[in-house]
Amino acid sequence: QAAAVHHQSLSSYHHPPITMPPIPPQTLNAAFQEAANQARQKLPKLSHKLEVTRLYRHALKCLNSWAVDREVFCDEAEKIRARFDDARGAGPGKALHLLKEGQAELYAHIHPDPYCVPFMPGGSKFMRNPPIPMEVCFPDGNYPADAPTFEYNNDFSIATPENGRNGTGYVLVDFGKKNME
Repeated sequence: QAAAVHHQSLSSYHHPPITMPPIPPQTLNAAFQEAANQARQKLPKLSHKLEVTRLYRHALKCLNSWAVDREVFCDEAEKIRARFDDARGAGPGKALHLLKEGQAELYAHIHPDPYCVPFMPGGSKFMRNPPIPMEVCFPDGNYPADAPTFEYNNDFSIATPENGRNGTGYVLVDFGKKNME
C-alpha cells in the first residue's frame, strides 16, 4: 500500500492552486520601488518555439520539486514529454491556446518551496565565498598583469556586456522568489 501511494502519479494528484494577493505599489517604499525598477532587466520577446521550450523546462523543474524519487520523476517526465509531442503539429491558434493552458496548469501546480541549486539565490551556498572586488585588492588602481580583467555575476558566471551587472549596472536578488532580476 505504501508503494502504491509512493508511486502515485503527480498528474493525477490535484494540487490546490496557489493564489498570492497582489502587492499594491502604494504599500512599498518609493525608494525601494525606484531601486527595483532600475535593477530589473527588460524581458526579451520570445518566439513561440522558445516559449514552448521554456514551458517544458519549467514543467520539468516543477516536477523535480514535487518528485521524491528519481523513478517517479522519470515516469512523470515521460508523460509530460508525450503531452508535448502530441501537440507538436498543432496550428498557430491551437498552439497559442495550448501554450496558455500549459502555463496556467504549471502555475496551478507550482511548488511552494521549489528546489534550487545551492549556489543560486535561495540556495545554502549562495554568495558564500564571493570574489573580492579588484578595487578592494588594489585601491591605487595598479593591477598586476596577470590579474583577471572580468567580473562575476551573482551566480559566479562571468559577466558580459549582454548579461548581469555589466549589462544593466545592477542586479536585484529577490530571496523570496529565489531569483535574480
